[in-house]
Formats: sequence, C-alpha cells, structure tokens
Amino acid sequence: MDTHIVAAGLPALGWALHGGVLLRRLATARRDPLTSLHTRAGWTARAEHLMAKHPGAVVVLVDLDDFKAINDTHGHAAGDMVLAATARRLSTWCGRHGIAARLGGDEFAAIVTDHGRTPGLHALRTMLDQPVTHHGLALPVSASVGHCHRADLLAPALTDALSAADSAMYAAKGHGRRNTR
Repeated sequence: MDTHIVAAGLPALGWALHGGVLLRRLATARRDPLTSLHTRAGWTARAEHLMAKHPGAVVVLVDLDDFKAINDTHGHAAGDMVLAATARRLSTWCGRHGIAARLGGDEFAAIVTDHGRTPGLHALRTMLDQPVTHHGLALPVSASVGHCHRADLLAPALTDALSAADSAMYAAKGHGRRNTR
C-alpha cells in the first residue's frame, strides 16, 4: 500500500473519530444521568418544535412535594429512587406522543402533542402520587402538577406555556399538596 495515501487519510480518520466523540458527549450532556430524561437544554429545542407544529399541544410542569424530607429522612439514595420513579411515570404518561425532561432538582416538564392521546392529567397525578419502595419501605410521594394548553395562548411560545404551567402548578400547591391546575 502506498504510504502517501495512508498518510493523507490519517487526518480525515482522526477528525471522523473526534467528531463521533463530540456527538456522543453532546448527546450525553442533553440527558440527565440519573433519570435518562432530557435535560432542560435537550428538551427545550424539541419542545419548541412540537409547540409550533401541534395546535393540541399541552405543556406540563411537575414539582415533587416535600422532596427534601425524603432525602433528609431516608437519604439521597431514597431520593434518587423517587426521582427515577417520577421520571419513568412521566415518560409512561407521555407515551409516544410527547417528551419529558428533568429540569433540575425535583422539577420535571413534559410536552404532549395531543392531550387526548394520554391517560389524562388526573391519571398523571394518580401515577405520580404512588409510593416508591426503597429498602422495604414504602416512601410516600406526592406531586403538584400545572399545565397549559397551547390553544389557551395568544401565541404558541414555549416560554409563555411554561410560565402559565408554572403559575398553575403553584396555584395547585396553594390549594394543598397533590393537586393539578
């Protein structure tokens, strides 16, 4: 084999390998390592696209109630179990018609393209409020859920939907834990 051809191909091979490593790192950075859900950065671009494309889209925000007490009482491993269970439950609720994200801490978000293709918000709250078993103990879990229908907005902007869902979530918290607004 001609060494000139091999020498000319080595830089291209190096750049191809480097590009593959960068793509894997970027994909990893857009996923939460504990829950495997999208992070805020990974979710936002997809959610904005879905918001613009689907008139029936619904944005949902979830905040775990009294999550700090679980960590303080049962330890961070128990808290991690609750976060992972919440992520699975939210993803299951979205199904193939939406995407879920862990925004940070005990806050989650989801967007579904058609609310009618989900089990409904009451079912989501019921799923999220199921206990999580950790070392034989049933840990009580509750969540406050806020949502915003794209159709309720003057313009289909994700930031407006998140703001409305956030207000609804805090209104739900104001009416007692385990609420949906």
